[in-house]
Amino acid sequence: MFEQDLQQPGSGHSGISQSDLQNSIHPSRKQAASLSVALATSAEEITEAQRLRFQVFSEEMGAHIKSTNGLDVDGFDAFCDHLLVRDDATQQVVGTYRILNPMQAMLAGGYYSAGEFDLSRLSPLSDRTVEVGRACVHADYRTGGTITMLWAGLAKYMMARQYEYMIGCASISMHDGGHMAASLFSSLREEYLSPAEYRVFPHNPLPIEALDQSLPVTCPPLIRGYLRLGAYICGEPAWDPAFNTADMLVLLPLSRINPRYAAHFLK
Repeated sequence: MFEQDLQQPGSGHSGISQSDLQNSIHPSRKQAASLSVALATSAEEITEAQRLRFQVFSEEMGAHIKSTNGLDVDGFDAFCDHLLVRDDATQQVVGTYRILNPMQAMLAGGYYSAGEFDLSRLSPLSDRTVEVGRACVHADYRTGGTITMLWAGLAKYMMARQYEYMIGCASISMHDGGHMAASLFSSLREEYLSPAEYRVFPHNPLPIEALDQSLPVTCPPLIRGYLRLGAYICGEPAWDPAFNTADMLVLLPLSRINPRYAAHFLK
């Protein structure tokens, strides 16, 4: 389903990580692992997800996460449901999404992505929208099967609770100063930019006009996957200097999911 990502993966710190799809068809010694997916039901299970996030985002990707205990923790974790993929043989957590539903978002003071974008135009959808974040997969398990399980778990979560929209930030590495991110947005905007009523506005915009927008780019596999499902890109990227990423807000209405992929994820 996905092609090899030729760019360095983004952190996915505030939404849809590229790290979990760094290469969904990359050879892996764990491809044949038997996996299962479920929501965390205890503080201990959430800690397992936070430990994996720290390993991927901080130790592997170099994000500046303040931690003294090897965990990636922020104030939104307590309000989120945490989706976990486990290796059935070892019981190790090898993949995770965190999901912020509308009611919990109100208790948390808003969606995480509101820290990066003005989401005012999405407010009419807020009671039917879940936000995904802190998505990552252990380096040994970055295969199509692991990703499919995460996405299937998320889709079933939304359908069981009758949510209609998903939002999240797709992160692109700024290792080259942002030229690749600007070129990628420029290449995608004509076909995938959302209708005006779904447009969001970055608080700290990536300075696209000052960057090279003409580089040849390969769409990172996570972003490509969501676009194939039917997602929109909701506006220009935000720049997050702490994680050194350019983040594009993605909106996926369930009604737009390509039936070919819906049958695959919801079987």
